[in-house]
Amino acid sequence: MSITNLNNTHLTAAQAAAVQTALAELETALETIDVNLTPNDRRKYGSVNEQNKLFVNKVNDYSINQPNLRSSDIDWDEFTADYNSRQLYENLILRLDSLRQKLDNAKILHDYDNYQAALTDYAYAAYKAGSSAPGFETKHDELKQFFARTSKTAPENTTK
Repeated sequence: MSITNLNNTHLTAAQAAAVQTALAELETALETIDVNLTPNDRRKYGSVNEQNKLFVNKVNDYSINQPNLRSSDIDWDEFTADYNSRQLYENLILRLDSLRQKLDNAKILHDYDNYQAALTDYAYAAYKAGSSAPGFETKHDELKQFFARTSKTAPENTTK
């Protein structure tokens, strides 16, 4: 017998509504930064890898600690605003990724529980269909389509 009910924790209707409201508020709050990049844009602008981020961090350190060494060709207020936004977004992404992982884990367990219960119900329908109980043969026939059977053919004679 398989293990069932791996996750008996469910959000209440009030909790689900609160989550939906919070997500709607988050979506509204982030509308101003909604930019749709094409795959080509992502390749073009997404080239700031970890090494390049370290480089940007070092330039930022110099701009803060030794402002006399700054290039006059840079809008340093915009540089700082970009830098701070990038850090904020990175932290938000990490938090959202953590929430997504929690949701994925809970969903996986609920999916597993549903599948195990469905298998049990299918076995019950097969049992009842075998005893000619009304309605169960139709139910069993409709459910068995989800279990593809491979035909067993006789192996070819390889000796000649």
